[in-house]
Amino acid sequence: MSQSLPADDAVEVDADVLSEARAEASGASVASRADAAADAAAPDGTSAADQAAPRGSLWRDRNFLTMWGGQTLAQFGAQISELAFPVLAVLLLNATEFEVGVLTAANVAAFLIVGLPAGAWIDRMRKRHVMIAADVVRALALAMVPVLWALGTLQIWHLVAIALVLGVATVFFDVSYQSIIPSLVRPAQIGEANGKLQSTYELANIAGPGFAGWLIGVISAPFAMLATSGTYLVSAIALALTKDHEERRPREDHGPLLREIWEGLHFVFTEKLLRRIVGTTGVSNFFSTMSWTLIPIFLLRELGFSPTSMGVILSLGAIGGLLGAIATPRIIARIGEARAIPVSALGFSVIALLLPVAAAVPAVAFPLMVAQFFVSSFTVLLYNITQVTFRQRITPPRLLGRMNASVRFVVWGVMPISALLAGGLGTWLGVVPTMWIAAIGQLLSAAFVVFGPFWRMRELPDSHTNA
Repeated sequence: MSQSLPADDAVEVDADVLSEARAEASGASVASRADAAADAAAPDGTSAADQAAPRGSLWRDRNFLTMWGGQTLAQFGAQISELAFPVLAVLLLNATEFEVGVLTAANVAAFLIVGLPAGAWIDRMRKRHVMIAADVVRALALAMVPVLWALGTLQIWHLVAIALVLGVATVFFDVSYQSIIPSLVRPAQIGEANGKLQSTYELANIAGPGFAGWLIGVISAPFAMLATSGTYLVSAIALALTKDHEERRPREDHGPLLREIWEGLHFVFTEKLLRRIVGTTGVSNFFSTMSWTLIPIFLLRELGFSPTSMGVILSLGAIGGLLGAIATPRIIARIGEARAIPVSALGFSVIALLLPVAAAVPAVAFPLMVAQFFVSSFTVLLYNITQVTFRQRITPPRLLGRMNASVRFVVWGVMPISALLAGGLGTWLGVVPTMWIAAIGQLLSAAFVVFGPFWRMRELPDSHTNA
């Protein structure tokens, strides 16, 4: 989701509960089923995954911990730039609604423009190496902001150009990031790994915005971006120290680019459950981006909140994501993995109505927006952990990059279009009417999974099932 997000011992236990719950519900061990599917065995009878990744908890896997540590710091740093960009645009460069829409669109336009070929290219490369290069590019691009500001030449269109570069690097990083876990851990540990990574994203969402607001107040928005640049460099170093067991596809296995892109799209849209998940995610992202684009203007200009207050709202709301990370395995154990999809979709779609209500009642805008972000973060976390683990589990390794790129092309590709539309509607109709349109659209987005087969199931399948 677009509003996709942190204490650790509880998360570890919960991830183990998730595996146990799936095993208990299905009558067979998840580990044994997943390992059997992955075990094209080595000469000694063990699989490559078993040889490359240790058994037991990921807390004892130094390799995973190295990568996880770098990502935790980078996700924390990303919160600083995510707040600094709109503060810089709205307060220091006096950007209009349309200019803010263009800036938001530039940040995610790469998923629409290069998302599909990126997946095919990534499937031909070592994903960890792609992530290292992307981190370095993002660090250098962000470092340009304080340089241009110090020279007195920074303009809104410089931010747009930098956002475009960041977007392209993020496409390659994120598609690789979502595809690398199966080459770092054993098949039975994928759910635990996703839970830990998503939980630290939530932890960054809680601590990051408040700290970002304070830092921006102390050293200004342009120079605060240097902190994010530094965390990306640390992430690159951590990835360089991480080992994976991924093997590059042989060159003779490379087909024409368009055919490989089609294979990824065909896989996504012939998996009947995944097709519904992509529908809900894409429509929800389209309409949530409309409101999210205008939130900085609404908070900072319409309501007169300070950057610190904006950071506090985001931090308090993100506590819901921490609780969602802790509660997800227990919810799945109680209602089932499949039913968690429509339940969570109903949650984040219905609660979206609070945003325009808060805009219409300024006296209680602060608590209402905290409540909206809190429930949204909780339910989005439940939704994302469940559906991402499902995607990784059913996709053949050779298609992981293209599958994730195809999904991102749809669910993130709509976001730049939505951001531009938000800027146009905000200028024409105003901020509040645009938020009402967005909230109603989000409410409708849940229909793909609410009126699907998920209620009749308890567990999601472990292999591709054609429509």
